[in-house]
This record gives sequence, structure tokens and C-alpha cells, in this order.
Amino acid sequence: MDEASITQYIIDTFDDIQTLTVTGTTFFFYDPKQKFPFATMVTNDDNDPYSDLNRPSVFRLNIGISKATYLSLFGAQTSPSRAKEVVDNGYDFTALDQLMPHPVYGRMYWVCVLNPSAATFQKVVKPLLAEAYALDVGKYTRVKE
Repeated sequence: MDEASITQYIIDTFDDIQTLTVTGTTFFFYDPKQKFPFATMVTNDDNDPYSDLNRPSVFRLNIGISKATYLSLFGAQTSPSRAKEVVDNGYDFTALDQLMPHPVYGRMYWVCVLNPSAATFQKVVKPLLAEAYALDVGKYTRVKE
């Protein structure tokens, strides 16, 4: 899968999505105030160097999921002492087509995958995007009520 196909899938699948692209990062929001995205697509190392995204055609899809889902996938993770410090959990954050904790925001229950294949996108990524979207809708709905 490429970035354009994934972006189009998210826009076509989930209602009331807004996107914002800034310096190589696309943010996917349900909240019209765009406070916090439920997913992002990153194409460079501007915010963290751990995935080596400056390689040609490499991108990272990041998804914010529930604590329960995160723990079911990865178990408890060690939290670094400072923000933007990599979570040292034995993952190769440069590996393509592998679901793993986000190198920095894993402690906030974010997962990532670099250049997911069609099979990984279908079996793994789609359900996680649906969960992240539902969580975001739920947060916005609770705040709005």
C-alpha cells in the first residue's frame, strides 16, 4: 500500500474526517477543532529519527488505539523517563511491514507500521484504524454532550 491509497481509504471509510498535512506529516482528525489526531502518516525524520523515514518511499502510519488492545498486542512496555526518548523494547523501528509500538508514543498506546503491505493493511491495520476512529468519535461525543 502507498500513502495515497491509505489516505484515500481513511477519508472514504470514516465519516467527518479532516486532514491536515504539515512538513511531511498528515494528521487525520474527527474532532473539527483538530486537537488530537486518531492517526498520522509521517514521511520524514523531523519529529523523531528512530524509523529512518528519510529513506526513499518509506513512510510510517501511526494509530492511537485503546490501552486494552495495545496491551493485548504488546504487553506492558517500559516507559522512558523523558518525552521524545525512544521506548527500548527490542523492536527494530526501521523494519517495514511490521506492526510495533510507536518508538516514542507507545507509552500513550500508539502503534505504527512502516509501509504496510496490502495483507497487513487488510488484516491488521484496518481494524486498528476503525478502533482509533471509534475512540476519537467517542471522546468528541462525550465532550460535546
